Parts: sequence; structure tokens; C-alpha cells
Amino acid sequence: MSKPYDPSEEGAETSFRDRMSYSDYLHLERVLDAQEPLSTAHDEMLFIIQHQTSELWMKLALHELGSAIRMIRADQLEPSFKMLTRVARIFEQLNSAWDVLRTMTPSEYTEFRDALGQSSGFQSWQYRAIEFLAGNRNPAMLRPHTHEPERIAKLEAILAEPSLYDEAILLLSRNGFDVGADAERIDWHEARAESDEVLEAWRTVYRDPLRYWQLYELAEKLVDFEDYFRRWRFNHVTTVERIIGMKRGTGGTSGVSYLKKMLEVELFPELWKVRTSL
Repeated sequence: MSKPYDPSEEGAETSFRDRMSYSDYLHLERVLDAQEPLSTAHDEMLFIIQHQTSELWMKLALHELGSAIRMIRADQLEPSFKMLTRVARIFEQLNSAWDVLRTMTPSEYTEFRDALGQSSGFQSWQYRAIEFLAGNRNPAMLRPHTHEPERIAKLEAILAEPSLYDEAILLLSRNGFDVGADAERIDWHEARAESDEVLEAWRTVYRDPLRYWQLYELAEKLVDFEDYFRRWRFNHVTTVERIIGMKRGTGGTSGVSYLKKMLEVELFPELWKVRTSL
């Protein structure tokens, strides 16, 4: 019988009494102790982990989006491309997570739904921050966070600065394109109105991609991100419809009908319209 493999014989560290271990670095005790079901239902653990891991991925998406915005503002487009690609892949990962949650049936969800009280994904401040950073700005969506001064301050700070799409449009302006009223904006809190000038600017870029390669590549990175983001929204709708049907959401929204309204929102409208006008 062969001797069992011992990785320490090849130099693997196995003593961590006075050293930082994998668990220490990742603070795994805090992460793995953060699941506290409020019922005895078997599937509540799935529900909690699904949403906690989604929030972790969204934290990374916020990190990447904030950096991408700063890079575009500084005319450093190459690093922003990598960051925006990563954000799209994060949402691809988030899309896959719905497949796990969809293994839960309506009757299984009913076993612990009352334990959720009025808590709802509608109240996710990180999700709202992603929307605000991307360009979907609706100050009314601040209201669920007014009881948390630190959170509301972070969201207000995002609304005080240009969004990702605002920065892309300002980049067009710096490169000699007429972007109309978008070049003169100073209040970033409200959602911008679609613009014929911005549409024409993107149309020019798409008609001659070799001449405007970096702008063209940025546009495609934005479209790629929104593509995955919209798929995530769609999968959210179908998952909720499959599990809770047409019941109202725990947070008081109309549930599926509210989520379907969100499907109509376009983050970068001119970039989608340009595809039908070339």
C-alpha cells in the first residue's frame, strides 16, 4: 500500500498558530456566521445565501464601476474597458445564481415568507447605487434608505456626480462631438432626457469605427454591460413569477408587475437606438 500524500513534504505550510491563514485573510468566521434563518424551513438557508452572495458580487460591481467612471473622466479608456468587461461578467454570474434559487417551489417559499416581514430586495442600497452609477437616476428611490444616514449619504454622493453614461457623453464632447444640452448639465440628480444630438454623435462613431475606435469600443462595453444587466432583471422577473406568482412583494411593491416595469428602463438609450438608425 502506497504512503498517503503529505503536502508538507513538498513545502506546504500546515502550521498557522502565529501566521495569517486563508480563513484569517477572508474573515470566514464572520462570513459563514452571517446566515441566521428566522424559521425552521429548509429552503430559507438557500434564500439567505442567494441574496448575501448577490450583495457581495454587487459590492465588486460598485468597485469596478466607480473606477471605470474615474478612468473615463481622466481620458484613460483602456483601463476602463477591462473594468466594464468585469462588470458585465459579474452580472453574468448574478444571472447564473437565479438558476439555483429557481429550484425552490412556491410552497417551499411560503414556509418562511412571513418571517421576512417587510424586508425586500427592493431595499438593496447597493443595487440602487449600481443603477445610479450607471445613469438610471430617480431620487424617489432614496426613500427606502432614509432611516440609514450613512447609506443615504453614499447614494446622495453618487447622485451629485456624473454617471457612467454622463461621463461617456462628456467624453464625446471632449472629442469634438455636439452633444447638445448634455454638455452644459450641472445638476446630475435627475435622469437625463434622450437627445437627438447624442444619438447623432454615436451614429457618427458607429459609421466610422476605425476612425473613432476607442469611442466605438467604449460604446460596445457599455452595451455589453447593459445587455447582461437587462438579462439579470428579466431573470429576476421570471424567478419571482415562478416562485411567488402575482402576490405583492414583501416590501410592498406590486411584485412581478413592478419588476416588469423596470424591464422597460434603458440605461444607455441612444446606444440601443443607434442600431436601428445606421
